[in-house]
Amino acid sequence: MFDTLLIANRGAIACRILRTLRAMQVKGVAVYSEADLSSLHIREADVALSLGEGPAAQTYLMTDKIIAAAQQSGAKAIHPGYGFLSENAAFAEACEAAGLIFVGPAPQQLRTFGLKHTARALAKAEGVPLLEGSELLADVSEAHHAAESVGYPVMLKSTAGGGGIGMRVCRDAQALSDAFETVQRLGQNNFSDAGVFLEKYIERARHLEVQIFGDGKGEVIALGVRDCSIQRRNQKVIEETPAPNLPAGMAEALCSAAIALGKAVNYRSAGTVEFVYDSAAQQFYFLEVNTRLQVEHGVTEQVWGVDLVKWMIELAAGDLPSLTALAATLNPQGHAVQARIYAEDPGRQFQPSPGLLTEVAFPAADGKTLRIDRWVEAGCEVPPFFDPMLAKAIAWRPTRDEAIATLAQALSETRLYGVETNRLYLLQILAFSPFTAGEPWTRCLEQLSYQAATVEVLSAGTQTSVQDYPGRLGYWAVGVPPSGPMDDRALRLGNRLLGNAEGDAALEITLNGPSLKFNTEIQAVICGAPLSVTLDGVEQAMDSVFTIPAGSTLKLGAMRAAGVRSYLCLRGGIQVPDYLGSKSTFTLGQFGGHAGRALRSGDVLHLAPQAAIPDGAELPAALRTDLAKVRTLRVIYGPHGAPEFFAPDYIATFFATEWEVHFNSSRTGVRLIGPKPIWTRDSGGEAGLHPSNIHDNPYAIGAVDFTGDMPVILGPDGPSLGGVVC
Repeated sequence: MFDTLLIANRGAIACRILRTLRAMQVKGVAVYSEADLSSLHIREADVALSLGEGPAAQTYLMTDKIIAAAQQSGAKAIHPGYGFLSENAAFAEACEAAGLIFVGPAPQQLRTFGLKHTARALAKAEGVPLLEGSELLADVSEAHHAAESVGYPVMLKSTAGGGGIGMRVCRDAQALSDAFETVQRLGQNNFSDAGVFLEKYIERARHLEVQIFGDGKGEVIALGVRDCSIQRRNQKVIEETPAPNLPAGMAEALCSAAIALGKAVNYRSAGTVEFVYDSAAQQFYFLEVNTRLQVEHGVTEQVWGVDLVKWMIELAAGDLPSLTALAATLNPQGHAVQARIYAEDPGRQFQPSPGLLTEVAFPAADGKTLRIDRWVEAGCEVPPFFDPMLAKAIAWRPTRDEAIATLAQALSETRLYGVETNRLYLLQILAFSPFTAGEPWTRCLEQLSYQAATVEVLSAGTQTSVQDYPGRLGYWAVGVPPSGPMDDRALRLGNRLLGNAEGDAALEITLNGPSLKFNTEIQAVICGAPLSVTLDGVEQAMDSVFTIPAGSTLKLGAMRAAGVRSYLCLRGGIQVPDYLGSKSTFTLGQFGGHAGRALRSGDVLHLAPQAAIPDGAELPAALRTDLAKVRTLRVIYGPHGAPEFFAPDYIATFFATEWEVHFNSSRTGVRLIGPKPIWTRDSGGEAGLHPSNIHDNPYAIGAVDFTGDMPVILGPDGPSLGGVVC
């Protein structure tokens, strides 16, 4: 066994390989893009080497950089994981030329199966059933001729690559014309090969695949059949094994066909033979071979009790027992289901959702009943450059129904906040009848209508933030302010009207409010300083409960009178993680609330709709906010005053003056414009040059601090300690 191995990958698979290496007592070397600096795979590695900045084309796809890193670290072998260079024959050859072992198939096997049209030719020679289709197509005219021969609908495919990229269903000649150049371009841009072909499209096809493993000397074994039919835009979402509801003997026939293909090329290492299955005709057809570890390999491992990554490494090192001996020990048991958790927003056409993860919490996993393969933790930045998969949750149980229930429970307990994820979408799939019945097809998710209890921020307004009452208490002594609402009375009254708990989180609005699109029906009330409120263009009353229908847009405008803060309270409260016991946003500390900052356009907030209460309930007149243009504050004199710091006459002036609020006021403090103070000393002495300087002194919220000559009323996000008079 070699002593050091480099992983030419990132994310969950890099972490997975590193854990296996640790168990094998092999030193693990990670490479990384600077964008992945917070990834777990860097911290879990024995050695981590940077590939520089930039997307995959400048980092994880740079053969020279990866081989140089391997040589620098003393690694004897390179495991490519999945994606990136894992099926790149030129990379495998470059590894061998550099004296490094490529942990995967031989370069010629990568080439044979790497292009779908050559893989089809081999399958045909081995007698594996094929969908009727074409050879490589020279132009769109040739494509039309082939489609007429095969019969519409057809699937137009790029011969190179995988992952559902470069595939288009064409139902007529016009659709084929429209798609031809697009598929060519996708193949060229993503896989440097513009070759395309077509094959017959089955309307309700299942996607079945067989995990194979070969020793490179002619022995190949199969590890059951996986069902990967739950797909979105040809991308797998849920996978399971064994494939449910297959007729007697079908699994064995699929495995035999896969083994025949593997033996035809003396296949080496792990691979997957994929098939299209026509449920109506009960017939399977060869699709392609993935010459690498699959994302879904974990469900096979859980059912068969094997470690495919370990097998790959042992085979590459020459330490793997004979496959015949291994096969004799295999005893598949139970059922496993996997869900891919992505940083993407199902409510907005699944657009990727990069950003900072402020909360990451997965349920306890024992590695058997529940397994979580992940690369993220709280504080990780999800970069925009790479595949957005955050984790894979894999449940194993004796029966399929139990496995689904275990996975659903695990997803329900998972908490990921800071970026949008498909977690709730996955839960809805697990309850979707084609899946629960075990009779899915590759396009069945087109019939699933995603339901989201969310609100989208169309425009953010001025410093709109999430606040709760009473805020973050108990940390003032160590410099963490309570934050919370500037006008806690307005927030608490709004929550009372809605039947919420007094401290439920709401939106604090400053001067100008946000525009919000609601994806679920919910009740709302707006309290505080008067401002314009319209729901789909219809004016709404302040201080009164009203219903926001799903799909509606709420616009909160500018404050119309005295006062600069109002509160949007929603029934059930806004759902953000607690940080130090509060949901309040502390923007200076960059924690709490939504991503530790004020809202931005494009943000998504999560809600928890509850049973409705009567609309129209309103605050009594006596409780409504009535903010005069000039307000009088009660002030307790002290701790610093005349004659030690100020002239007695100035103190009288200070209390009698009508002060103007400075435009640069904020949650940190309300600055006041008025008469310049008359100090009784020339400087602060040892504390500083200005007379306002003193040695550090504890502050309270509402204290009037003199920062130089300007009084500032300390706000809920201000400091607890400082060196000015108070």
